[in-house]
Amino acid sequence: MAHNPHLVLASASPRRRDLLAQIGVTPDLIDAADVDETPSKGELPRQLATRLALYKAQAVKVRHADSLILAADTVVACGRRVLPKTETVQQARQCLELLSGRQHQVLTGLAVIAADGVVHQRVTLTRVAFRRLHADEINHYLVLEEWRGKAGGYAIQGYADCFVRTLNGSYSNVVGLPLLETVHLLRAAKYTV
Repeated sequence: MAHNPHLVLASASPRRRDLLAQIGVTPDLIDAADVDETPSKGELPRQLATRLALYKAQAVKVRHADSLILAADTVVACGRRVLPKTETVQQARQCLELLSGRQHQVLTGLAVIAADGVVHQRVTLTRVAFRRLHADEINHYLVLEEWRGKAGGYAIQGYADCFVRTLNGSYSNVVGLPLLETVHLLRAAKYTV
């Protein structure tokens, strides 16, 4: 049996590491890419997720030319509006108030650059609908601080799971890494999962 190529995860997200562990994948190295995640003027959510995943993979590939690189970027969008990775209580409150009683999209762009430089990409979309949230629920959630640094101001794998009325698509995508698509891309890059 051939050995897998050296795998570098271009993300510091502990959630992505945990999800990879669920499918028996342990990166040989974690090397988070530092790229500007600001959407370009007129850029749609799907385009943003695709572009950022590729930019992250390319930035890390420069430092690890002989390795297989896995990068991802998760975008939460309400219509065409991309919601921020919330860093303040006010941002998180605005996101939760916007998502209350509405459907939104979670898109994760994946990019795998094989050891030989071949690029494999995919975008996964999950539709999530929140029930109507009461002000006291939002206040309670803000105190928990699960929202900090999360796209759209929530972490589905925590307390916010009780906000979800329906979810259509991949749950692991909403957490931050769609596992089905990740397995397909890793296999396409000659990595045995």
